[in-house]
Amino acid sequence: MTAVRTAATPPLRKPTNISLDTHLVEEAKRLGVNISRACEQGLASLIASEKARLWREENAEAIADSNRHVEASGLPLGEFRQF
Repeated sequence: MTAVRTAATPPLRKPTNISLDTHLVEEAKRLGVNISRACEQGLASLIASEKARLWREENAEAIADSNRHVEASGLPLGEFRQF
């Protein structure tokens, strides 16, 4: 069973070796950037983007069907819209 993470539960961290551009590491250190957190944030952003892309790909047919239905029949309850 996977543990549910809440705001009160800090994430578990796994030590990981990665290779980064030397100039980026030097600049990050000079600016006081926490490299681990920056990498974590970047990875989280890429994961979210990829999940969204996969969702759109997996649901493309249903979205197209819905759009065709709206084009043919109009929006549900569209007659009650006030804008």
